[in-house]
Amino acid sequence: MKAVALLAGASAIAAALSAPAFAQTEIAAGANVSGVSEVNDRIDDVQEAVEDDFARSNDADRFGPQDRRQGLFGGVALTYAGSSGNDESQDFALAGRMSYNQGPFAQSVGLGIEFGEDDDGDKDKEEVYAIYDAQYYFNDRFYAFALGRINQDGMVQEDLDDMEDGLLTQDEIDDLEGKKKRDAFLGFGPGYRIISTPDTAWRVQAGVGIRYTQQVDFNENDNLRSETETGYIASSRFYHRFNDMIFLTNDTDYLTSDSAGDEITNELGVNFKMSDQLATRISYSTEYQEERAIRTDNTLGVSLVYGF
Repeated sequence: MKAVALLAGASAIAAALSAPAFAQTEIAAGANVSGVSEVNDRIDDVQEAVEDDFARSNDADRFGPQDRRQGLFGGVALTYAGSSGNDESQDFALAGRMSYNQGPFAQSVGLGIEFGEDDDGDKDKEEVYAIYDAQYYFNDRFYAFALGRINQDGMVQEDLDDMEDGLLTQDEIDDLEGKKKRDAFLGFGPGYRIISTPDTAWRVQAGVGIRYTQQVDFNENDNLRSETETGYIASSRFYHRFNDMIFLTNDTDYLTSDSAGDEITNELGVNFKMSDQLATRISYSTEYQEERAIRTDNTLGVSLVYGF
């Protein structure tokens, strides 16, 4: 079974579910028909991606739950678009998250549903996914966490049915091998803040979990193979502020199981605030998966924000 990176730590999974975008509106009269609105939306996407990169690097959870919002809160977003005329397509998405924080205990549940049809009116997306994240702080340094995730891709069964009906090409059948219809994980364990000062924060956590997968395997009678196995996870989050202008982060995650092998991700980032108008982030990410032919991928990232 090919390894897939799962978890970036107890705080990261709560941010994995994002709400769908709002419907397009023009920024000025005539912007829609002239294509200005479409280009403006693409500019917004780039700016939001950079802002998210900076926000993640700041690690809002590095000092624990002191400033967390208390009580029950959440939100739901829904979007639908259906077109007729030159094409007959539909797209629907629903995403929501509910959180409950009470003193040392914090938990969050997220759910997403996506459905789509292509220009010919044929289904091309059917996904359901959910996440769960919980943390309980025994004191300022020691805590316990629980993580859960489930993904279901309905298009895998649609493709298998089309294959049985002789509607897929050989290349499409080859691409179908190994695709996951269901993928779920539940894990828990302890965490500890080794360093917790205004300038330096370092926390580590480790745990055990159960992973369930159902994926395409043409050696099985129904072309699906189900597998349940034990997985082990470990994570480290390090933050250090050199001064008011520069801080460094290093995030490391390790996941292993018998069939999936070892997976390791590491991201080293340095943020520079040159002035109130200019900020830069430089990061170097490494992803290692034991079961891949080329085991290691490296990525250099540069983000820059300038306001005037």
